[in-house]
Amino acid sequence: MFTGIIQAVGHIAAIQTKGGDCRLTLNTGTLPLQDANLGDSIAVNGVCLTAIELGADYFCADVSNETLARTTLKDAGIGMAVNLELALTPTTRLGGHIVSGHVDGLGKVIDKKPDGRSIRFRFKAPDNLARYIAEKGSICINGISLTVNTVDGAVFDVNIVPHTLQKTTLGTTEVGDVVNLEVDLLARYMERLMQGEAAAKPNGGITEELLQNSGFYR
Repeated sequence: MFTGIIQAVGHIAAIQTKGGDCRLTLNTGTLPLQDANLGDSIAVNGVCLTAIELGADYFCADVSNETLARTTLKDAGIGMAVNLELALTPTTRLGGHIVSGHVDGLGKVIDKKPDGRSIRFRFKAPDNLARYIAEKGSICINGISLTVNTVDGAVFDVNIVPHTLQKTTLGTTEVGDVVNLEVDLLARYMERLMQGEAAAKPNGGITEELLQNSGFYR
């Protein structure tokens, strides 16, 4: 688990094709790897990867076809900058929100403009994720814990303060760029729990009847 508070910006140093998927070598910049061990989880642009080799300033991780298909890592190139975060510990300050490192879908930057000293980004999420994104709720974008300002259907915006622009890859993110999105963990599980017995049935989901029976409206 992670907090969405980025500890360092690194870059992809090597990509090795292995058995149909790939192995990444990542230069970790200032990430404190002295506290890391083989088998530890490290978030790379919000994607939870397992360290299979560790050096003083790098680690290697295998990336499955499932991860490649669902995240921006499928388009990764050597030299690409990435946000990095070590897994949280019982004594970690929870400065962001609970992040699993399991990407739910890909979003796209559709607008970017100054807002005071901040930059206001507008993103388009996949339609199937729109129901999990709420005004003043939390969302994880490329591994960064952010607060949603406003929501309009599947479009939402966030304000990025100067510190975050300087310390993460959002400082170089432009309109048209694709990003990894992870919605609030609680929203996903609440939806599943509300389905009750319907969760075991094919295509079981939230319906108007289910909401009415659960007392959300009459």
